[in-house]
Amino acid sequence: MAFVFYDTETTGVDTNFDQILQFGAIKTDGDMNELDRFEVRCRLMPHVVPSPKALQVTRITPSMLIDPAIPTYFEAIQLIHKKMSEWSPATFMGFSSVGFDDEILRREFFKSLRKPYLINTEGNSRHDALNMIKAAFAIDENVFKTELNHKGNKSMKLESLARLNGFDSSGAHGALFDTELTVKVMGLLKNKQPDLWHEYLKTKSKVVVENLIKQEKMFTINENFFGKNYLFLVAPLHPNSFMHPVYKWGQVVNLSTNIEELQKLNYQDLKKEMKKSPRFYKTIKSNKAPIILDKSLSLKVDPYKKIGINLLNKRAELMKSNEKFSQDICNILKEAAEEKMETASQEDAEPEETIYSGGFDTFNKDVPLFEKFHSSEWKERLALLDKFKDDRLVTFGHSLIFNEAPEILPKDIYKKIKRRIASRILSTNKEKWWTVSAFYSECDEIRENEDKMFSFKTVDEKLKFLDGINDYVMNLEQKYSDA
Repeated sequence: MAFVFYDTETTGVDTNFDQILQFGAIKTDGDMNELDRFEVRCRLMPHVVPSPKALQVTRITPSMLIDPAIPTYFEAIQLIHKKMSEWSPATFMGFSSVGFDDEILRREFFKSLRKPYLINTEGNSRHDALNMIKAAFAIDENVFKTELNHKGNKSMKLESLARLNGFDSSGAHGALFDTELTVKVMGLLKNKQPDLWHEYLKTKSKVVVENLIKQEKMFTINENFFGKNYLFLVAPLHPNSFMHPVYKWGQVVNLSTNIEELQKLNYQDLKKEMKKSPRFYKTIKSNKAPIILDKSLSLKVDPYKKIGINLLNKRAELMKSNEKFSQDICNILKEAAEEKMETASQEDAEPEETIYSGGFDTFNKDVPLFEKFHSSEWKERLALLDKFKDDRLVTFGHSLIFNEAPEILPKDIYKKIKRRIASRILSTNKEKWWTVSAFYSECDEIRENEDKMFSFKTVDEKLKFLDGINDYVMNLEQKYSDA
């Protein structure tokens, strides 16, 4: 199985409302030998206000945001999708990608009328290099040379790990360069822990993870608390009741817990016990590339080493045999999830936020139209949108045309889109997306704070950069002020 390592640089950290500005990827064989590479930049969409901090970290200048020589957003996503499809099937992986890069990439595909789950369907799987690194440190705290962060813990940042272990990191925070660093660091991990390497990779599939949780009596997981990595010996709940009833994630219990005493509790007392910290139960997010390892690894560390294998086996057997106890845990988890949903914000979600909550039935009915949409001219695409059933996709489609060929939009649709953009970016409220007002505030804060130098060598260099992006946003503000 081939690997595809990739990284994104974006306008900010909100996966729903920010956008990709740079994308870099490297395809390797199973032995980490490079087979191919790909890189693309794209222009900023007219409705996206960037984060000043994000632009400074990546050194993306205002001229890059509007450079006509580089692809538009729509063109760049098209190139990314094409390359990733060509490289499939593969295991897709980034550094801390499951929580961010994967999510923003899904939404970019979703908003450009493409199947969003390319990297974990149709023979593909996904993993996260940071998950593997954390597990490696939990097993051997000296697996890599590290430096301490400001809290006194080992730094798990990619640039730091690469630099301390002999790799040039001077180009860090560019998408392709960070991808190169990820390949190098993971190649080093493979060489240092060759036997564990394959164990780390086995959980790249959600189905494999769920089968392990259902079938195994006990196993090792790792977790990171306050910058420190720990191993835990856990036992899954009963095979008939081991999944969270709402979120569909596996549930296990820490075998340092006195299971026999827990199982004597009535429902209400168990409910109280489940609220205590540290929790005796743990959640394994099967679709987030967790690390599941052999029980022998945690048996070597306390408290499991002191407890002893006989008592640990007994506790694991109690979990496998007591279905009612597992059902009670799942029912309590269900009650908590339903209560959380009831108290959640009742405001209407924006279309960009509905990739998971907006329903799949209507979306799936429109999927057969995607290929024709992307093979048509813009006028034909506009007409084709009338055949779409999912209102979210129609909204995205009109926005794509607004960005790429605004002259073909009917005047009422054009004005509606422009007013929507204006209401968003000119809002003076605290919004989920970046507003012009929020941009100016952060820009001023960075300008006035001499400690915030990022990668700039002089204050004048930093101020010149800030002035440039400030001018860009002022022009954006002026453009939409009369919408």
